[in-house]
Order: sequence, then structure tokens, then C-alpha cells
Amino acid sequence: MLNPIINNQIVRNYIIAATSVMLMSMGVADMFNNPQRIAQQAKLEGYAPYISAGLVSYGKNLAR
Repeated sequence: MLNPIINNQIVRNYIIAATSVMLMSMGVADMFNNPQRIAQQAKLEGYAPYISAGLVSYGKNLAR
């Protein structure tokens, strides 16, 4: 069917691609599950009501 050399290249390229995808996905998962980032997100969510109230107040002052 296929030349054994070409078949070996296909297998080698598939292994390289699969390994690259696994390593990249692990890196992305570590980046998004970083405790510092989660704490920062929680802090920003804690300030959200104050920011929203300030924007509503500013909008009401502009409407007058």
C-alpha cells in the first residue's frame, strides 16, 4: 500500500503532533487554573457591584 518509509514518517509526524497538543493543553490548563489568577478574578468580581453602581451614578448625572 504505502512505502514503509512514508508510513514511518506519518507515524512519526502523528506522534510529534499529539505530543505537541498534549503539552500545549497542559500549559494552557496550568495558566488558567493558576491560584493567583483565580484569586485576582475573585477580587475583580468582588469589586463589580461598586463599579456598576459608579457607572449607573455617572450615567444618571450625564442624563440630567
